[in-house]
Amino acid sequence: MNASVPESSWLKSSYSSGEGGECVEVADLQGTTHVRDSKDTTRPSLSLAPRAWAEFVGFAGRG
Repeated sequence: MNASVPESSWLKSSYSSGEGGECVEVADLQGTTHVRDSKDTTRPSLSLAPRAWAEFVGFAGRG
């Protein structure tokens, strides 16, 4: 469970429609970017340094 990240902090992708097109949710807290699956928010989140998240997003955008 993601007890360390308040539920109100999570932002869902605008591409996540709730009709089978789920994506990820992201929360930026205290110098850490948290990422979780929007289909199952009870599973553990991935915690990344902001730079690592920015590099991942940049890489994914080029793919």
